[in-house]
Amino acid sequence: MAAGYLDILRARHAARLLTGTLVGRLPNGTAHIAIVLFTRAEGGSYTLAGALAAVYGLATAVGQPLLGRAVDLYGQPRVQLPASVLSALGMALLAVAGFGSLPLAYAAVVVAGVFTPPLEGGLRALWPSVLGSEDRVHRAYAMDAVAQEVMFTIGPLLVTLLVSLWSPAAALLVINAIGVLGALSVVLSEPSRTWRSAPREAHWLGALRSRGLLALLGSFFFVGMALGSITVAGVAYADDHGRESVYGWLMAALGLGALIGGALYGARQWSGPPERRLRVIVALLALGYLPLMLTPGVVAMTVLAAVAGVFLAPAIACSFIVVDRHAPRGTVTEAFSWLVTTFGVGAAAGTAVAGPAVELGGTAWSFAVAGAGGVAALIVLLSTGRVLAVPGHSAVAVRGPESDREDAVEPGLSQGRQA
Repeated sequence: MAAGYLDILRARHAARLLTGTLVGRLPNGTAHIAIVLFTRAEGGSYTLAGALAAVYGLATAVGQPLLGRAVDLYGQPRVQLPASVLSALGMALLAVAGFGSLPLAYAAVVVAGVFTPPLEGGLRALWPSVLGSEDRVHRAYAMDAVAQEVMFTIGPLLVTLLVSLWSPAAALLVINAIGVLGALSVVLSEPSRTWRSAPREAHWLGALRSRGLLALLGSFFFVGMALGSITVAGVAYADDHGRESVYGWLMAALGLGALIGGALYGARQWSGPPERRLRVIVALLALGYLPLMLTPGVVAMTVLAAVAGVFLAPAIACSFIVVDRHAPRGTVTEAFSWLVTTFGVGAAAGTAVAGPAVELGGTAWSFAVAGAGGVAALIVLLSTGRVLAVPGHSAVAVRGPESDREDAVEPGLSQGRQA
C-alpha cells in the first residue's frame, strides 16, 4: 500500500503540487473557526460569528465554479495567484478593521470567500500530465482525499495554537499569508505554468451542461448534507454526556475512519466502471451512517463514528474519477470546483437541518439527518444510472502541452490535460 503512494510522490513535481495545494487551501479549511474565534475576541456575539462564517461559506460556494471556469479559460497562474492574494487581503481587512463597521466586516469576508482560489480542482486537472497513467492518477485522487482529512484535522489545531501564542487577529493574518505562499508554490511549478485546458465549446452553462455531472452533484449534495449534520449531532451527543471532549473523540474517529478507508481504497487497482463502484461505496456510506441513530455509550459511539467515516474518502476519490469522465471538454477545473461547491452547500444545509432536528426530537433525530442524507445520495445515483452510464466524452491523458495531440498515451482519462 505505502509503495503505491511513494511511487506517486516520487514523480517529478507531485510532492510539491500536493503540498502546495494543501498549504494554499489552509485558509479555506480553517476560516470558519478563525472567524468565530476572532469575532468572539472582539466582543462580537455567537450570532454575528455564525453569520460571518455563513457568508464566507456562501461566497466561497459562488466563487469556486466562477474561478474554476476562469482557470480553464486563462490558465492557472493568471487566476490562482491573484485570487489567493485578494482572498488574503479580504481576511487581512477583517483582522485590521475589526467590527467598527459591520458592512465593512461583511464585505471583507465576501471578498475572502469569493476569491478563494480553486486549488483543489486545479490539482486534479494537473495529475494526468504529472503522473501519466490512469492507475496512478486514480491512486492520486485517493491520496488527495486522504490528505484533505489530514489538513482539516491539523488546520484547526494550528489556528488554536496561533491564537494561544499571539491573538485571533494574528492567526487570521498568518494563516492567509501561509495560504498565499502555498498558491505561489503551485503556480510557479512547471506543470501549472504549462497547463492548458482542452478547447471548449462556448456554452453559458459550462460544465453544468453535462447531465452526468448534474447527477453526481445532486448525489453529493446529500453526502455533504450527511456530513454537515454530523457536526451538529456530535455536539448534541457530547452535551447529552456532559463532556465537551466527547465531541473531539467523535470527530477524530470520523476522520480516522476516512483516513483508513481512503488509504485502503487508493492502494488497490479497481476494475469496472467507476459509476457502478460509486453506487456501492455510497450504499456502504449510507449503511455506516444509519447506526449512529442508536446513540449508544461513548466507547461504542466512537467505534460507530470510525466505521461511518471509512467510506467517505473512497466516495470522494471515486467521485473525482466520475467528474473526470463526465465533465465536458475544456471544463475540468470548473467541474471539480462545482463538486466542491455542491458538497459545501450540502454540508451547510445539513448543519441547518440538524439543529432543528435536535430541538424537535433529540440527538437521535439529528443523526437521522445524516442517515437520510446518505440514503438520498444513493437514491439519486440509482435513479440516474442510465445518465451516469454514458461518459460525457471520450478523451485521452497526455503528457505535454495540450496542443500536442500526437503525444496521447492512454485512453480513459478526460480533457483538461496538460498535453
